[in-house]
Amino acid sequence: MSARSCRGTLEAMKKRIRFSADRALQQGIDTIRQEGEALLALSACLGETFALCVACLLRIEGRVCVTGMGKSGHIARKVAATMASTGTPAYFIHPADASHGDLGMMTPRDALVAISNSGNTSELSDILFYAQAHALPVIAITSNPESPLGKHATHCLVLPTVHEACPLDCAPTTSTTMSLALGDALAMALMRERGFTPEDFKSFHPGGNLGQKLLRVRDIMHTGQSVPLCDVNDPMSVVIVEMSRKMLGCVGVRDHGRLVGIITDGDLRRAMCPEFLTKRAEELMTVSPHTIDAEASVATARQKMKRLKVTSLFVHLEKDNVGIVHIHDLE
Repeated sequence: MSARSCRGTLEAMKKRIRFSADRALQQGIDTIRQEGEALLALSACLGETFALCVACLLRIEGRVCVTGMGKSGHIARKVAATMASTGTPAYFIHPADASHGDLGMMTPRDALVAISNSGNTSELSDILFYAQAHALPVIAITSNPESPLGKHATHCLVLPTVHEACPLDCAPTTSTTMSLALGDALAMALMRERGFTPEDFKSFHPGGNLGQKLLRVRDIMHTGQSVPLCDVNDPMSVVIVEMSRKMLGCVGVRDHGRLVGIITDGDLRRAMCPEFLTKRAEELMTVSPHTIDAEASVATARQKMKRLKVTSLFVHLEKDNVGIVHIHDLE
């Protein structure tokens, strides 16, 4: 095809495309509104069966196997990951792979959560029969309780019958959103019943922003000889050496072992005068320095520093001991 004919084809294509910004925006709004209404309908129809499903999953000694085909498979994979990260051991099995050996991942102590909007997904048959043969409890998430999946399930969580947000009412949209929300609801209910704590969450998420947000001040603060400290009667020569050696931009001032003030590098610059070195720490310090509890989260420490416009916070410890956390420690 010549360059001229290519250009001609492109121009013809541009003419055929009739884009409407208003129509696109309205479709976006309609989609979100329709899916939101479906979620409200789903929450309204949750009942005793949901509680039975949570109790069932709490009782098992093994793990939760979550499965689904196609778009439901993507939802199932995410639900398994959410459960695993919030205290409920779980894993995902693709139905096609299950039929070719991955059924060996399942044990008689496990439970199965199967997701299919229609409940007629043929690829689920092998994993369902295997679960029944080994007496595994099966929880179905489907809109059709009379389907093969619904009838094979120990407990059936029924999705409300609603139209897909797809303009053709074909592409899984509203149904997958409801399935995801219901999977999250199971995971969160299990998390609460297990007494899962922020410390537990931190141990499962040691890396990235989540891990950092769940760190405590005690995990990162400077203690002992690394804390810049001086006495109220120390001259500025001692204060400068201490501040320079510890490199945290400030020095805590103590009186008989008790923290009573703080001197920052800014205080030193503002106090420069011919008799500067003869001054005592007590004369330049800011009394009652800002502090934070050792059990406070790193996120709380960062917010407090930002609000107070400071770069360091002292931490009161037992027996008049102190620690310090610097803004760079929070990054």
